[in-house]
Amino acid sequence: MSQTMKALVLNQHGSLDNLSVVTDKPRPTLQPGHVIVRVKASSFNYHDVFTVNGMPGIKVPLPVVPGLDLAGVIDEIADDVTGWKVGDRVLINPLKPGVGLMGEMTDGGMAEYALVDAAQLIALPEAVTFAQAAALPVAYGTAHRMLVTHNTIKQGDRVLILGASGGVGTACVVLAKKLGAEVIACVGSAEKGEALTALGADHVVNYREEDFSRWAIGRYGKPQRRNYEGGVDVVINFTGGDTWRPSLKCLKRGGTLLVCGATAGYDPAEDLRYVWSFELNIKGSNSFYTEDLEALLTLVAQGDIKPLIDRELSLEQAAEGLRLIRDREVLGKVIVTP
Repeated sequence: MSQTMKALVLNQHGSLDNLSVVTDKPRPTLQPGHVIVRVKASSFNYHDVFTVNGMPGIKVPLPVVPGLDLAGVIDEIADDVTGWKVGDRVLINPLKPGVGLMGEMTDGGMAEYALVDAAQLIALPEAVTFAQAAALPVAYGTAHRMLVTHNTIKQGDRVLILGASGGVGTACVVLAKKLGAEVIACVGSAEKGEALTALGADHVVNYREEDFSRWAIGRYGKPQRRNYEGGVDVVINFTGGDTWRPSLKCLKRGGTLLVCGATAGYDPAEDLRYVWSFELNIKGSNSFYTEDLEALLTLVAQGDIKPLIDRELSLEQAAEGLRLIRDREVLGKVIVTP
């Protein structure tokens, strides 16, 4: 057995140039309560961009192997781990108990092997491919918790999704359509709009050419304070920044603003008059739990949903894949096969 492996390593915060592929990364050493997984597929999220850049208040132990999402096969197993065996197909919950996220606080999936706490293991059905599984945790898990677990969308709701072409965004489109919503997808190009229409979006708005809030008001009418006419029922906003206030303006009376992130800025301009005047609900949703991932695996295995994968890359191409995510040039997930 080789004592080294190939891996993508972040040596210091800054630019994507600080990512490098090495062939002599020490293979993980088995620890009590853990297994070693042969990684078959891993995927990037926008969170990995933040990890590369460096996040205030979060001290990442460098060097680190990025990649929160991974799926593979158990290669080694500690003597004290029960209920699992070598050769089992598994999806990994990225949150390592007592430590934090893999790919951030400990080495993640962009390597040939990964050390995983047995508590993170989720059985992977044969009907789900490794690539499909690796697409799920952060993006689809976050969307599932926000839309399904929190029971925030019902049949017939008008749901406007910002950042609809990314991992979480496309997951929201897929799940909102499954819940019976009328989906408005906000995207940055006509090409992405066509792809999301094919995915099931009822309407697309190119935010580079048109103000999404004005579009919604023009389509559904101006929200009213004394009745429930006009506006949309739900806005999904994980961008923040200058999209926050326009999101409030197009919500109907009693509407809900869902938030699970702030990729464009966490301290946006606010206008509290809309919140009280239209009796708005602002609902936060944090991350995902094992039950969300298990529910998603069941949906994929049954053919009820299909994760949208933009492309699959080798480990040598991984840094370019993260650049594509950073520059918003992908539709759905970027999968890496170490």
